[in-house]
Amino acid sequence: MIKRGYWSKLERSPSQASLLATLALLLWLSGCNSTPPNSQTQSSSLTETTSTTAQRNQEKKVILTTFTVLADMAQNVAGDKAIVESITKIGSEIHGYEPTPSDLVRGQEADLILDNGLNLERWAEKFYNSLPEVPHITLTEGIQSVEIAEDAYKNKPNPHAWMSPQNALIYVENIRKALVDLDPQNADTYNANAKTYSEKIKELDQKLQKELATLPPNQRYMATCEGAFSYIIRDYGLKELYLWPVNAERQGTPQQTAKVIEVVKENQVPAVFCESTVNDEAQRQVAKESGARFGGVFYVDSLSGPDGPAPTYLKLMERNVTTLINGLQGR
Repeated sequence: MIKRGYWSKLERSPSQASLLATLALLLWLSGCNSTPPNSQTQSSSLTETTSTTAQRNQEKKVILTTFTVLADMAQNVAGDKAIVESITKIGSEIHGYEPTPSDLVRGQEADLILDNGLNLERWAEKFYNSLPEVPHITLTEGIQSVEIAEDAYKNKPNPHAWMSPQNALIYVENIRKALVDLDPQNADTYNANAKTYSEKIKELDQKLQKELATLPPNQRYMATCEGAFSYIIRDYGLKELYLWPVNAERQGTPQQTAKVIEVVKENQVPAVFCESTVNDEAQRQVAKESGARFGGVFYVDSLSGPDGPAPTYLKLMERNVTTLINGLQGR
């Protein structure tokens, strides 16, 4: 569902912006139980942050996304016509993220916030309530979701829709429309960039189809920590096996671990995997007790750093498939 606030924000001078951001910050902190930081340091940081953002706003639109994968997608569409930043940092776990006071300040000065929806960002509603004038758009609008099959999240949508390149094309189209609506004077650039980026995603989809088709029946299991790969499973005819369906407080319980060990043994699954933003201890135990290999780490909720193996969405998907095939085939 697409949710929009006011497209036209009040014109504010840097001093007015600083005052509003500071007031919003105080309201945010009043609802938190933690002790606020040193007031002098906080005041200096707020002034610097809001002043810098105000200067940038005079030149380009500022787009925030809820996590790094969406930031990369949005940057590919925006090109050099807008500033795109992620609220969560590289390596952050998205589901239970707790926004910081500086996140609120950045949100106050943003022109648009892009989120995933499908219950991924459980913190978003409170965050948006503190930013009533800042529009936000959900990028999974129009996507046919896959339902979670078990536990407390049974029958709820799996939020990891971006893990399907076919879904990624819908994300890109929703980003394009959002940027054109927000900044029509640069519509030609956004339209052209979206078209070019979509072609790259289509090429990626074809490449994954070809590579994953080579896996024999007993090597088509994607055994992971979190059930974040339901859309890949659906698109490419793989089999799903995971320790827990969605990242939550209890991960890798004895019951979850025992279940996966049994399935791995019965089906002679050659390798199991985990994700970069969670602890892989339970999955390594599965590998040890089942006789399977620990095949490596997938990137899902976060990109890697610029010098890492998954600095962009396209590289993330390619890296995951390479890790899967190499792990299953013992390369």
